[in-house]
Amino acid sequence: MQTALFASRHSRTAVEKLRQVNVGLIFLIAVVSSIGFGTLYSAAGGSWDPWASRQMIRFVVGVVLMLGVAVVDQRVWFRIAYGFYFAAFVLLVIVDVAGAIGMGAQRWLDIGGIIQIQPSELMKIALILTLARYFHGLSLEEIGNPLYLLWPAFLVLAPAALVAKQPDLGSAILLVLMGAVIFFLAGVRVWMFLLVGGSGIAAVPIALKFLRGYQRQRLVTFMDPESDPLGAGYHIIQSKIALGSGGVWGKGFLQGTQSHLQFLPERQTDFIFTMLCEEWGFVGGLALIGMYTLILLYGISISLRSRSQFGRLTGMGVVAAFYIYAAINMAMVMGVLPVVGEPLPLVSYGGTSMMSLLIAFGLLMNVYVHRDQFIGRWGSGTEG
Repeated sequence: MQTALFASRHSRTAVEKLRQVNVGLIFLIAVVSSIGFGTLYSAAGGSWDPWASRQMIRFVVGVVLMLGVAVVDQRVWFRIAYGFYFAAFVLLVIVDVAGAIGMGAQRWLDIGGIIQIQPSELMKIALILTLARYFHGLSLEEIGNPLYLLWPAFLVLAPAALVAKQPDLGSAILLVLMGAVIFFLAGVRVWMFLLVGGSGIAAVPIALKFLRGYQRQRLVTFMDPESDPLGAGYHIIQSKIALGSGGVWGKGFLQGTQSHLQFLPERQTDFIFTMLCEEWGFVGGLALIGMYTLILLYGISISLRSRSQFGRLTGMGVVAAFYIYAAINMAMVMGVLPVVGEPLPLVSYGGTSMMSLLIAFGLLMNVYVHRDQFIGRWGSGTEG
């Protein structure tokens, strides 16, 4: 009898929390994802298979996971943050030993020959939670002490090094940038960023020696794509042609010649923004950027309303990662940054990236649902 009452009470609590989720944010996520479904439909020549239908199924499953994450007590995420990080780190190590190789990189783990997971995507979520928990427990005086920053710096750089070794330079850069944003939001002094940034610039010549041949070629191609127009420079040259040919209003849905005539490579993943701009033009690309910006503003608003530092840093970490993700992909296909192989969030085809992003948005909604919850230094707390 007591067990039934306990289960009933918690069931009602979950339902009450579901009613509190931010419907506006869910709507924006659904709109951007729908843009992705339509673009994948066009990428397949006007067919739901093989990309759009699978992406839609993943989206539905991901939304269920997102809502599930949102209703879990925020203190639970606080308490499991370090364990989640450790598990993701172990998976990154396993990838080096038994990872599946695809597109020249060893990034995935096969589970039973049916499911593939990309541990670097899980690490992005784990890193946000772990840094948010660590800085939640520090005072401003402690954050100002460089000795207190050695451990979180290791938490960022260790997985970034493993991811870069796969090699997946794009995800490694994203992990470092995410970490830097959370460090800044936690109150780390600006002079420390300047010191680290200066050291990083000084170390560039050494770092170049450790780059693989194709990575060095990407840098050369970034500086001068025409130096190898049929080889390493082909992707970015075709991307720029497609972007320019779209003009202001685009060629129209299903009318993109660069993509449908197979000139544009990886049109369903890394270069999907190029395809969208070819069909919908500058206006279409600007509209998508506007949707991304609205999601960013929603996320900032949600994060700032949280009563706990853990909630604020978790929410801001999620929206920062999301927007950096989008900015890197768009800059890459426009030739502003070297091609690093990062998909466009919620739009590009990809199972693990879609799922991990929706789970991250679940954490953001969790911050909104539990915005009045106070969390003590060690995870105790009450609803306010």
